[in-house]
Amino acid sequence: METPHVDARPRYLRQLAERPRRLRRAEWVRALVREHVLVVHDLIWPVFVVEGDGVRESIAALPGVSRLSIDQLLVDARRARALGVPAVAVFPVVPDTQKDDLGTRAIDPNGLACRAARALSESVPGLGIIGDIALDPYTSQGHDGIFRDGDVVNDETVEVLARMAVVHAQAGFDVVAPSDMMDGRVGAIRAALDAAGLERTLILSYAAKYASAFYGPFRQAVGSARPSGSVDKRTYQMDPANAREALREVALDLEEGADLVMVKPGLPYLDVIRQVKDRFGAPTLAYQVSGEYAMLRAGADAGAFSWPDALWESLLAFKRAGADAIVTYAALEIAERLGTEQAASRS
Repeated sequence: METPHVDARPRYLRQLAERPRRLRRAEWVRALVREHVLVVHDLIWPVFVVEGDGVRESIAALPGVSRLSIDQLLVDARRARALGVPAVAVFPVVPDTQKDDLGTRAIDPNGLACRAARALSESVPGLGIIGDIALDPYTSQGHDGIFRDGDVVNDETVEVLARMAVVHAQAGFDVVAPSDMMDGRVGAIRAALDAAGLERTLILSYAAKYASAFYGPFRQAVGSARPSGSVDKRTYQMDPANAREALREVALDLEEGADLVMVKPGLPYLDVIRQVKDRFGAPTLAYQVSGEYAMLRAGADAGAFSWPDALWESLLAFKRAGADAIVTYAALEIAERLGTEQAASRS
C-alpha cells in the first residue's frame, strides 16, 4: 500500500497566498517589475577646466577625474554628447594670481568659465551647459562670497552674483546655478537675467547645500581650500542636522524664480531629496559630490566591493529617493555601461 504524501512544511508556509520571490527568479521578470530605472538622460557630468592647451591633469583625491584645458574638454564633451549625456556643469580652476578678496574675475566675460562656455556652445551643439555661480573659485579666501571684516557679507555678494549670472548667460551658459547659499540670491539673479533680456536662461538653485565634510576633494581640485583661521562656511551653508530648514530654503528659492533645485551632498541626504520632491514636485537634482565618489573609489580599490556595482547602486538610490537627475563624476562611465546594455538587449 502506497504511503500518502505528507507535507511537512509548517501550515503558514503551505497557505502562503503571496510569494514575492516569484517576481525575482529571472532577469526578464525583475526588469518587468523594476520600480526605478537609471537612464543616460538622468546624468549631468561635472568638469574641471584649466588654462592652457593639451592639458589633462589627474586629481589625486579624485581617481579617474582630470582637470582639462578647453581643447581637451571639447574632446570629452563630444564623447559625452555622443553617449547621450544631456548636460555638463563647468567648474573653473582659477590661478591663485587671479584671485582677490572680492572675486573680481567672476564677472570677467573673458574669464576661463565664459571662454569654456563659448567653446562648448559652438563646438558641441545640443549639449546643455551649466555654470556655477559662486565666488569660491575666484576669492583668495576660498569663500562663496565676499569676505570682509571677518565675515562673508550677504547683500554685496548677491549683487556680484547677479552680475556674474548675466555675464555667464551671455557667454553661452544655458543654466546658471547659484551654489553660494546667500539669502535672496535667486530672486536677484532672476531679476538681473530678465532685465538683460535673458529670460530663457534657467536657474538651477543649490537650494539645500549642506556644510559637508564630503566636499574636500572638490576643493582640492579647484584650489578653493580656505586658509587657516578663515571664517567657517557653516555661517552660510546648512547644518547637516536640519531637514525642515531645507524645505524652507527650497520654498524660498522656488518663490524667487528657481526652475530646478538641488540637494547637495546626495547619499547622506536621501531623506531630504525625498521630502523636497514630495513637498514641491519641482525638478529635483542630487549631486553625488566629490567625497562620495572618492569614498566609493577607495572602497573598491581596497577590494571591499565592486566599483561598477557600488556606483550603480548609489545612483539608483538617488532615483529611488525622488531625484530627477544626478550630477556625478562617473557620468561618462555610466553612460557607456547603459549604451552597452542597450546594445546587448537589442542583439
